[in-house]
Amino acid sequence: MFAPNQDRVASELLRVCRPGGKICLANWTPDGFIGHFFRTIGKHVPPPPLPNSPFRWGTDKGIHELLEDGVAELRAEQRSFAFRYRSAQHFVDYFKGYYGPSLKAFEALDAEGKEDLERDLIDLLGRFNTSGDDTVVVPSDYLEVVAVRS
Repeated sequence: MFAPNQDRVASELLRVCRPGGKICLANWTPDGFIGHFFRTIGKHVPPPPLPNSPFRWGTDKGIHELLEDGVAELRAEQRSFAFRYRSAQHFVDYFKGYYGPSLKAFEALDAEGKEDLERDLIDLLGRFNTSGDDTVVVPSDYLEVVAVRS
């Protein structure tokens, strides 16, 4: 998803897959939780300049643009994954320490900026949380792609 030259990546996937072989992908959707997560980070730290959004891989239109010319069959189905954490703070602490995009965002901010981003992420988690208690269960949509190489 985060490759700067998406067309080249798609070409390489098609090149290395034998005819009749399958290319299987799982890509976050732009309207799911992770899409909102990245937009929240983007309010505090501008995203890196890329020619296409990484979320192009998470849309039916984008995946067809990238792969359909080289495949005999292309199936894209939206699915959901549930993030589960002890609390919103636990989620934020984990992501700011181990998930590259949020780790880099927090590193780029001063103390006040870090507090603001953390608060916005906790608010976002509150809007998406389905647990019904202080734990966090956040469904996040992704596009499951199975393409059969022609």
